[in-house]
Amino acid sequence: MEPLQIGLLLVFSTLLVFSIGIPVAFGLGVIALIFLLGFEGLGMTRVIADTFFSGLEEFTIVSIPMFIVMGIAVASSPAGKDLYSALDRWLNRVPGGLVVSNLGACALFAALSGSSPATCAAIGKMGIPEMRERGYPKEISAGTIAAGGTLGILIPPSITMIVYGISTETSIGQLFMAGIFPGLMLTGLFMIWAIFKTWMTNKDKNFTTVAFKSFSWKERFEILPRIAPFLLVVVGVLYVLYGGIATPSEASGVGAFFCLVLVAVIYKIYNPVKIWKIIKESMKESTMILMIIAASYLFSFTLSNLYITQSVAEAMTSLEVNRWVLMLMINIFLLVAGFFLPPVAIIVMTTPILLPIIEQAGFDPIWFAVILTINMEIGLITPPVGLNLYVIKGISPDISLPEILRGSFPFMLCMVLGIIILCIFPEIATWLPKYLFSK
Repeated sequence: MEPLQIGLLLVFSTLLVFSIGIPVAFGLGVIALIFLLGFEGLGMTRVIADTFFSGLEEFTIVSIPMFIVMGIAVASSPAGKDLYSALDRWLNRVPGGLVVSNLGACALFAALSGSSPATCAAIGKMGIPEMRERGYPKEISAGTIAAGGTLGILIPPSITMIVYGISTETSIGQLFMAGIFPGLMLTGLFMIWAIFKTWMTNKDKNFTTVAFKSFSWKERFEILPRIAPFLLVVVGVLYVLYGGIATPSEASGVGAFFCLVLVAVIYKIYNPVKIWKIIKESMKESTMILMIIAASYLFSFTLSNLYITQSVAEAMTSLEVNRWVLMLMINIFLLVAGFFLPPVAIIVMTTPILLPIIEQAGFDPIWFAVILTINMEIGLITPPVGLNLYVIKGISPDISLPEILRGSFPFMLCMVLGIIILCIFPEIATWLPKYLFSK
């Protein structure tokens, strides 16, 4: 069989395996083994173990469990509630202020936790009931949190950016810096839509007029000391990274330590049972991601060994099309992949194929990391795998999935607009890392 034919068969087989609900790591490993041994013979068994474990040799991988500890420690505390309350108290008089507060809380909590589902759960548990109580429609309430939660994989520190950096041997510090302005841009687009939609809703006689709450200056300031230390930790982690003071592994370890200390001091979470729960959840999530990375190395080895990666790259680069048409094709492919697979799996599966193509087409790999991540954000709020949709459904079971989807759809369009803006003005993503790391 020709390499491209083998590649099509491999893609079909992979989708078939994932459709039966098998965990991503095991699905990748099984497919890789079947195709490698089936087409290359049993003699390849001697390299399987070595290839699998070589995927975990990169020292930077140590940062993944540490950032996960940092995120889960924050997610296990009332920090999300305090972030939400602080922004609500300061923005309550803005049109659509409560929706804007929820989006701002999602953005800040995303920076603290690096996890989209954790952001949805932490902010949504308070934000959705409060929005509905004040007269916001169900679609706006659910869609705001579902979309705001996606910011967790773009705003640094981001686990998906770390995985991309490891997979492509790209500077994680530069990737983190590249996500800052696009993350702020997306947050701004979300807020603009929320304000406009709320204004239109208040004009519609079919909906209850949104109520405002009044807060004194004392109430606005008294909550700030509880959230400021966590934000300082994030700023400190980013500073030591781009300042060259520490490696990602060192920065993540210090960040995780300080977050554990802060949740113990500020929220009195020092019970050994609660601390063990944080460690146990962190180990579980870390093991899942590391297994996916290891299996993806075996999967990538199979693609390369069967000449599938090279053939796909040659086929795409030989197309006599404008490079932006090529980028459009890649974006469509990533969008479709995001409908079925989680972000980490897509990154580790596709970057071996896509990186040579985008580099040959003259695109910046760091800029492409941001484009890829926004595509993955869209996947988090689109069925059938859209994880954030099911988190919102679990928080508010009386809101139907179609209602959550209707509320999320305008934010998907905001993300598409964000990708278009980044294509027109790539400096939004590339200026900061180039400026900071060129010194």
